[in-house]
Amino acid sequence: MPLQILLFSIAASFLIAVVLGPLFIPVLRRLKFGQSIREEGPSSHFKKAGTPTMGGTIILLALSFTVLKFANRSFDIFLIMFVTLGYGLIGFLDDFIKISLKRNLGLTARQKLFGQLLVAIVFFYFLMDKQHDTAIYFPGTNWGIELGWLYLPFLIFILIGAANAVNLTDGLDGLLAGTSAVAFGAFAIIAWLSSYIDIAIFSAAVVGAVLGFLVFNAHPARVFMGDTGSLALGGALAAVAVMTKTEILLAIVGGLFVIETLSVALQVISFKLRGKRIFRMSPLHHHFELGGWSEWRVVVTFWFVSILFAGVGIYLEVLK
Repeated sequence: MPLQILLFSIAASFLIAVVLGPLFIPVLRRLKFGQSIREEGPSSHFKKAGTPTMGGTIILLALSFTVLKFANRSFDIFLIMFVTLGYGLIGFLDDFIKISLKRNLGLTARQKLFGQLLVAIVFFYFLMDKQHDTAIYFPGTNWGIELGWLYLPFLIFILIGAANAVNLTDGLDGLLAGTSAVAFGAFAIIAWLSSYIDIAIFSAAVVGAVLGFLVFNAHPARVFMGDTGSLALGGALAAVAVMTKTEILLAIVGGLFVIETLSVALQVISFKLRGKRIFRMSPLHHHFELGGWSEWRVVVTFWFVSILFAGVGIYLEVLK
């Protein structure tokens, strides 16, 4: 029965997103909630200016309705939804300020960091109140290290790191929708195998929601998810890993997000130390785009790479 619930969750969330899309996109367009394109980005992206953004609202609504229908009102679901909606709210404020002020920058870096930090600390408080396991376990083994109170900075690093890594990946039509569907699909399987049924349902609901959103976000995109969606998805991914005690495995399942983040870090370090860039442009997907690859080719290739990482992650979990 749990496996059927996972399939029902994917289907329900997908259908809700597909229904909400045609309702929300015209509203976003009428409100002139259009995307601003950063000046330093690829010139081919300037034609995307004005495409409705904040479409992450569609994902969050589809996800929330599905979770309320199929998952139990458990402590795990409460905490994961708290992080998801909390990071989604930060992203929503960031998007709204960008749109209202007609500029590429929304909330300041400090404001976004403070909001993400606040959600992480509250998340930690509830975890400790329920005596959450503060050890971290190595993929493919039952061996772990007890962190104790060091789990707090580790948790902050996981949540903020994942949220911003996922956010960096949202740069091409359909790229993040597809890769996040793969990552959450992997965690749905991992959670199900570990008997975290409610978390598996949540992850399956995310898969359906982002695939439904992909119907409108595939190239050429009719709507972008904005930080409303990307920060929420990143926070949700980290929260799922924390609740299933697969924090380190997250770096493998979400290996593509890690690579995208490293490409930015290496680019900045190289330019500051050597005055030279390693990539044509970072994050990495822009490097290939400027190398002559079509946007669709980059996206499909990155989807395939994310599937490989997810497969390795599932395999390591099965080995335990």
